[in-house]
Amino acid sequence: MSSQISPGMVLSVDGKIFRVESCVKVTVSKGVPFVKAKLRDLLSDELTEKNFKQGQSVQEVTLSERKLEFLYLEDKNYLFLDVGQLEQVRVPASIIGDKVNYLKEGIEVKAIFYGETIFSIELPQFLELMVVKTESMDSRAHVSNANKMAILESGAHIEVPTFVEAGDIVKVDTHINEYIQRV
Repeated sequence: MSSQISPGMVLSVDGKIFRVESCVKVTVSKGVPFVKAKLRDLLSDELTEKNFKQGQSVQEVTLSERKLEFLYLEDKNYLFLDVGQLEQVRVPASIIGDKVNYLKEGIEVKAIFYGETIFSIELPQFLELMVVKTESMDSRAHVSNANKMAILESGAHIEVPTFVEAGDIVKVDTHINEYIQRV
C-alpha cells in the first residue's frame, strides 16, 4: 500500500525498478491525501517524482546481491563469473561506468540483481594495484609535499607521492579514487 512507502524501499512502477529516495505524506483540506515520493530509476540513475493515491497498491521488489569475478572485455560487454552459480554474466558498459578504471582480471565485485537483470556493481573499497607509469618530476622536484600522476595496471590515473615508481604496488581507495599507501 502507498501508505507504507518509505525511503530505501525498492518498487516496481510501470515496469521499471525504482528506489525510494524520500517520501512525504500530503493531506489536503479539499481532496484525497496522497504520498509524494522521489524515486531513483536503478537502470538510468535518473531522479523522478511520483504521487501515489492513498490506499494505492504498490509492488515492493527484492533485489539480490551476488559476487562476480571479472574475467575480460568481450565486444561492448564485460564478462564476469558468478562465483556462487559458476555461470558467466555479461554486464553492459553502461552499468560499469567509470568503475572500469579499476577492473582487472580476478577482481571480485558485488552485483545487485532483480531477477536476471543487473542494476549495479560495487568495487571493493580497497585494491592493491601495480603502478605501470609515473610522470617525471622535473618541474616539481623542489616541492616537499608534491604528488605526481601515476597510471595503474587497471588503467586508473591517480595522484601518488613522488617516491612511488613504476613497478610499485599501491593500495587505492576505489570509492574516492585516492592513493592510500605503498605496499
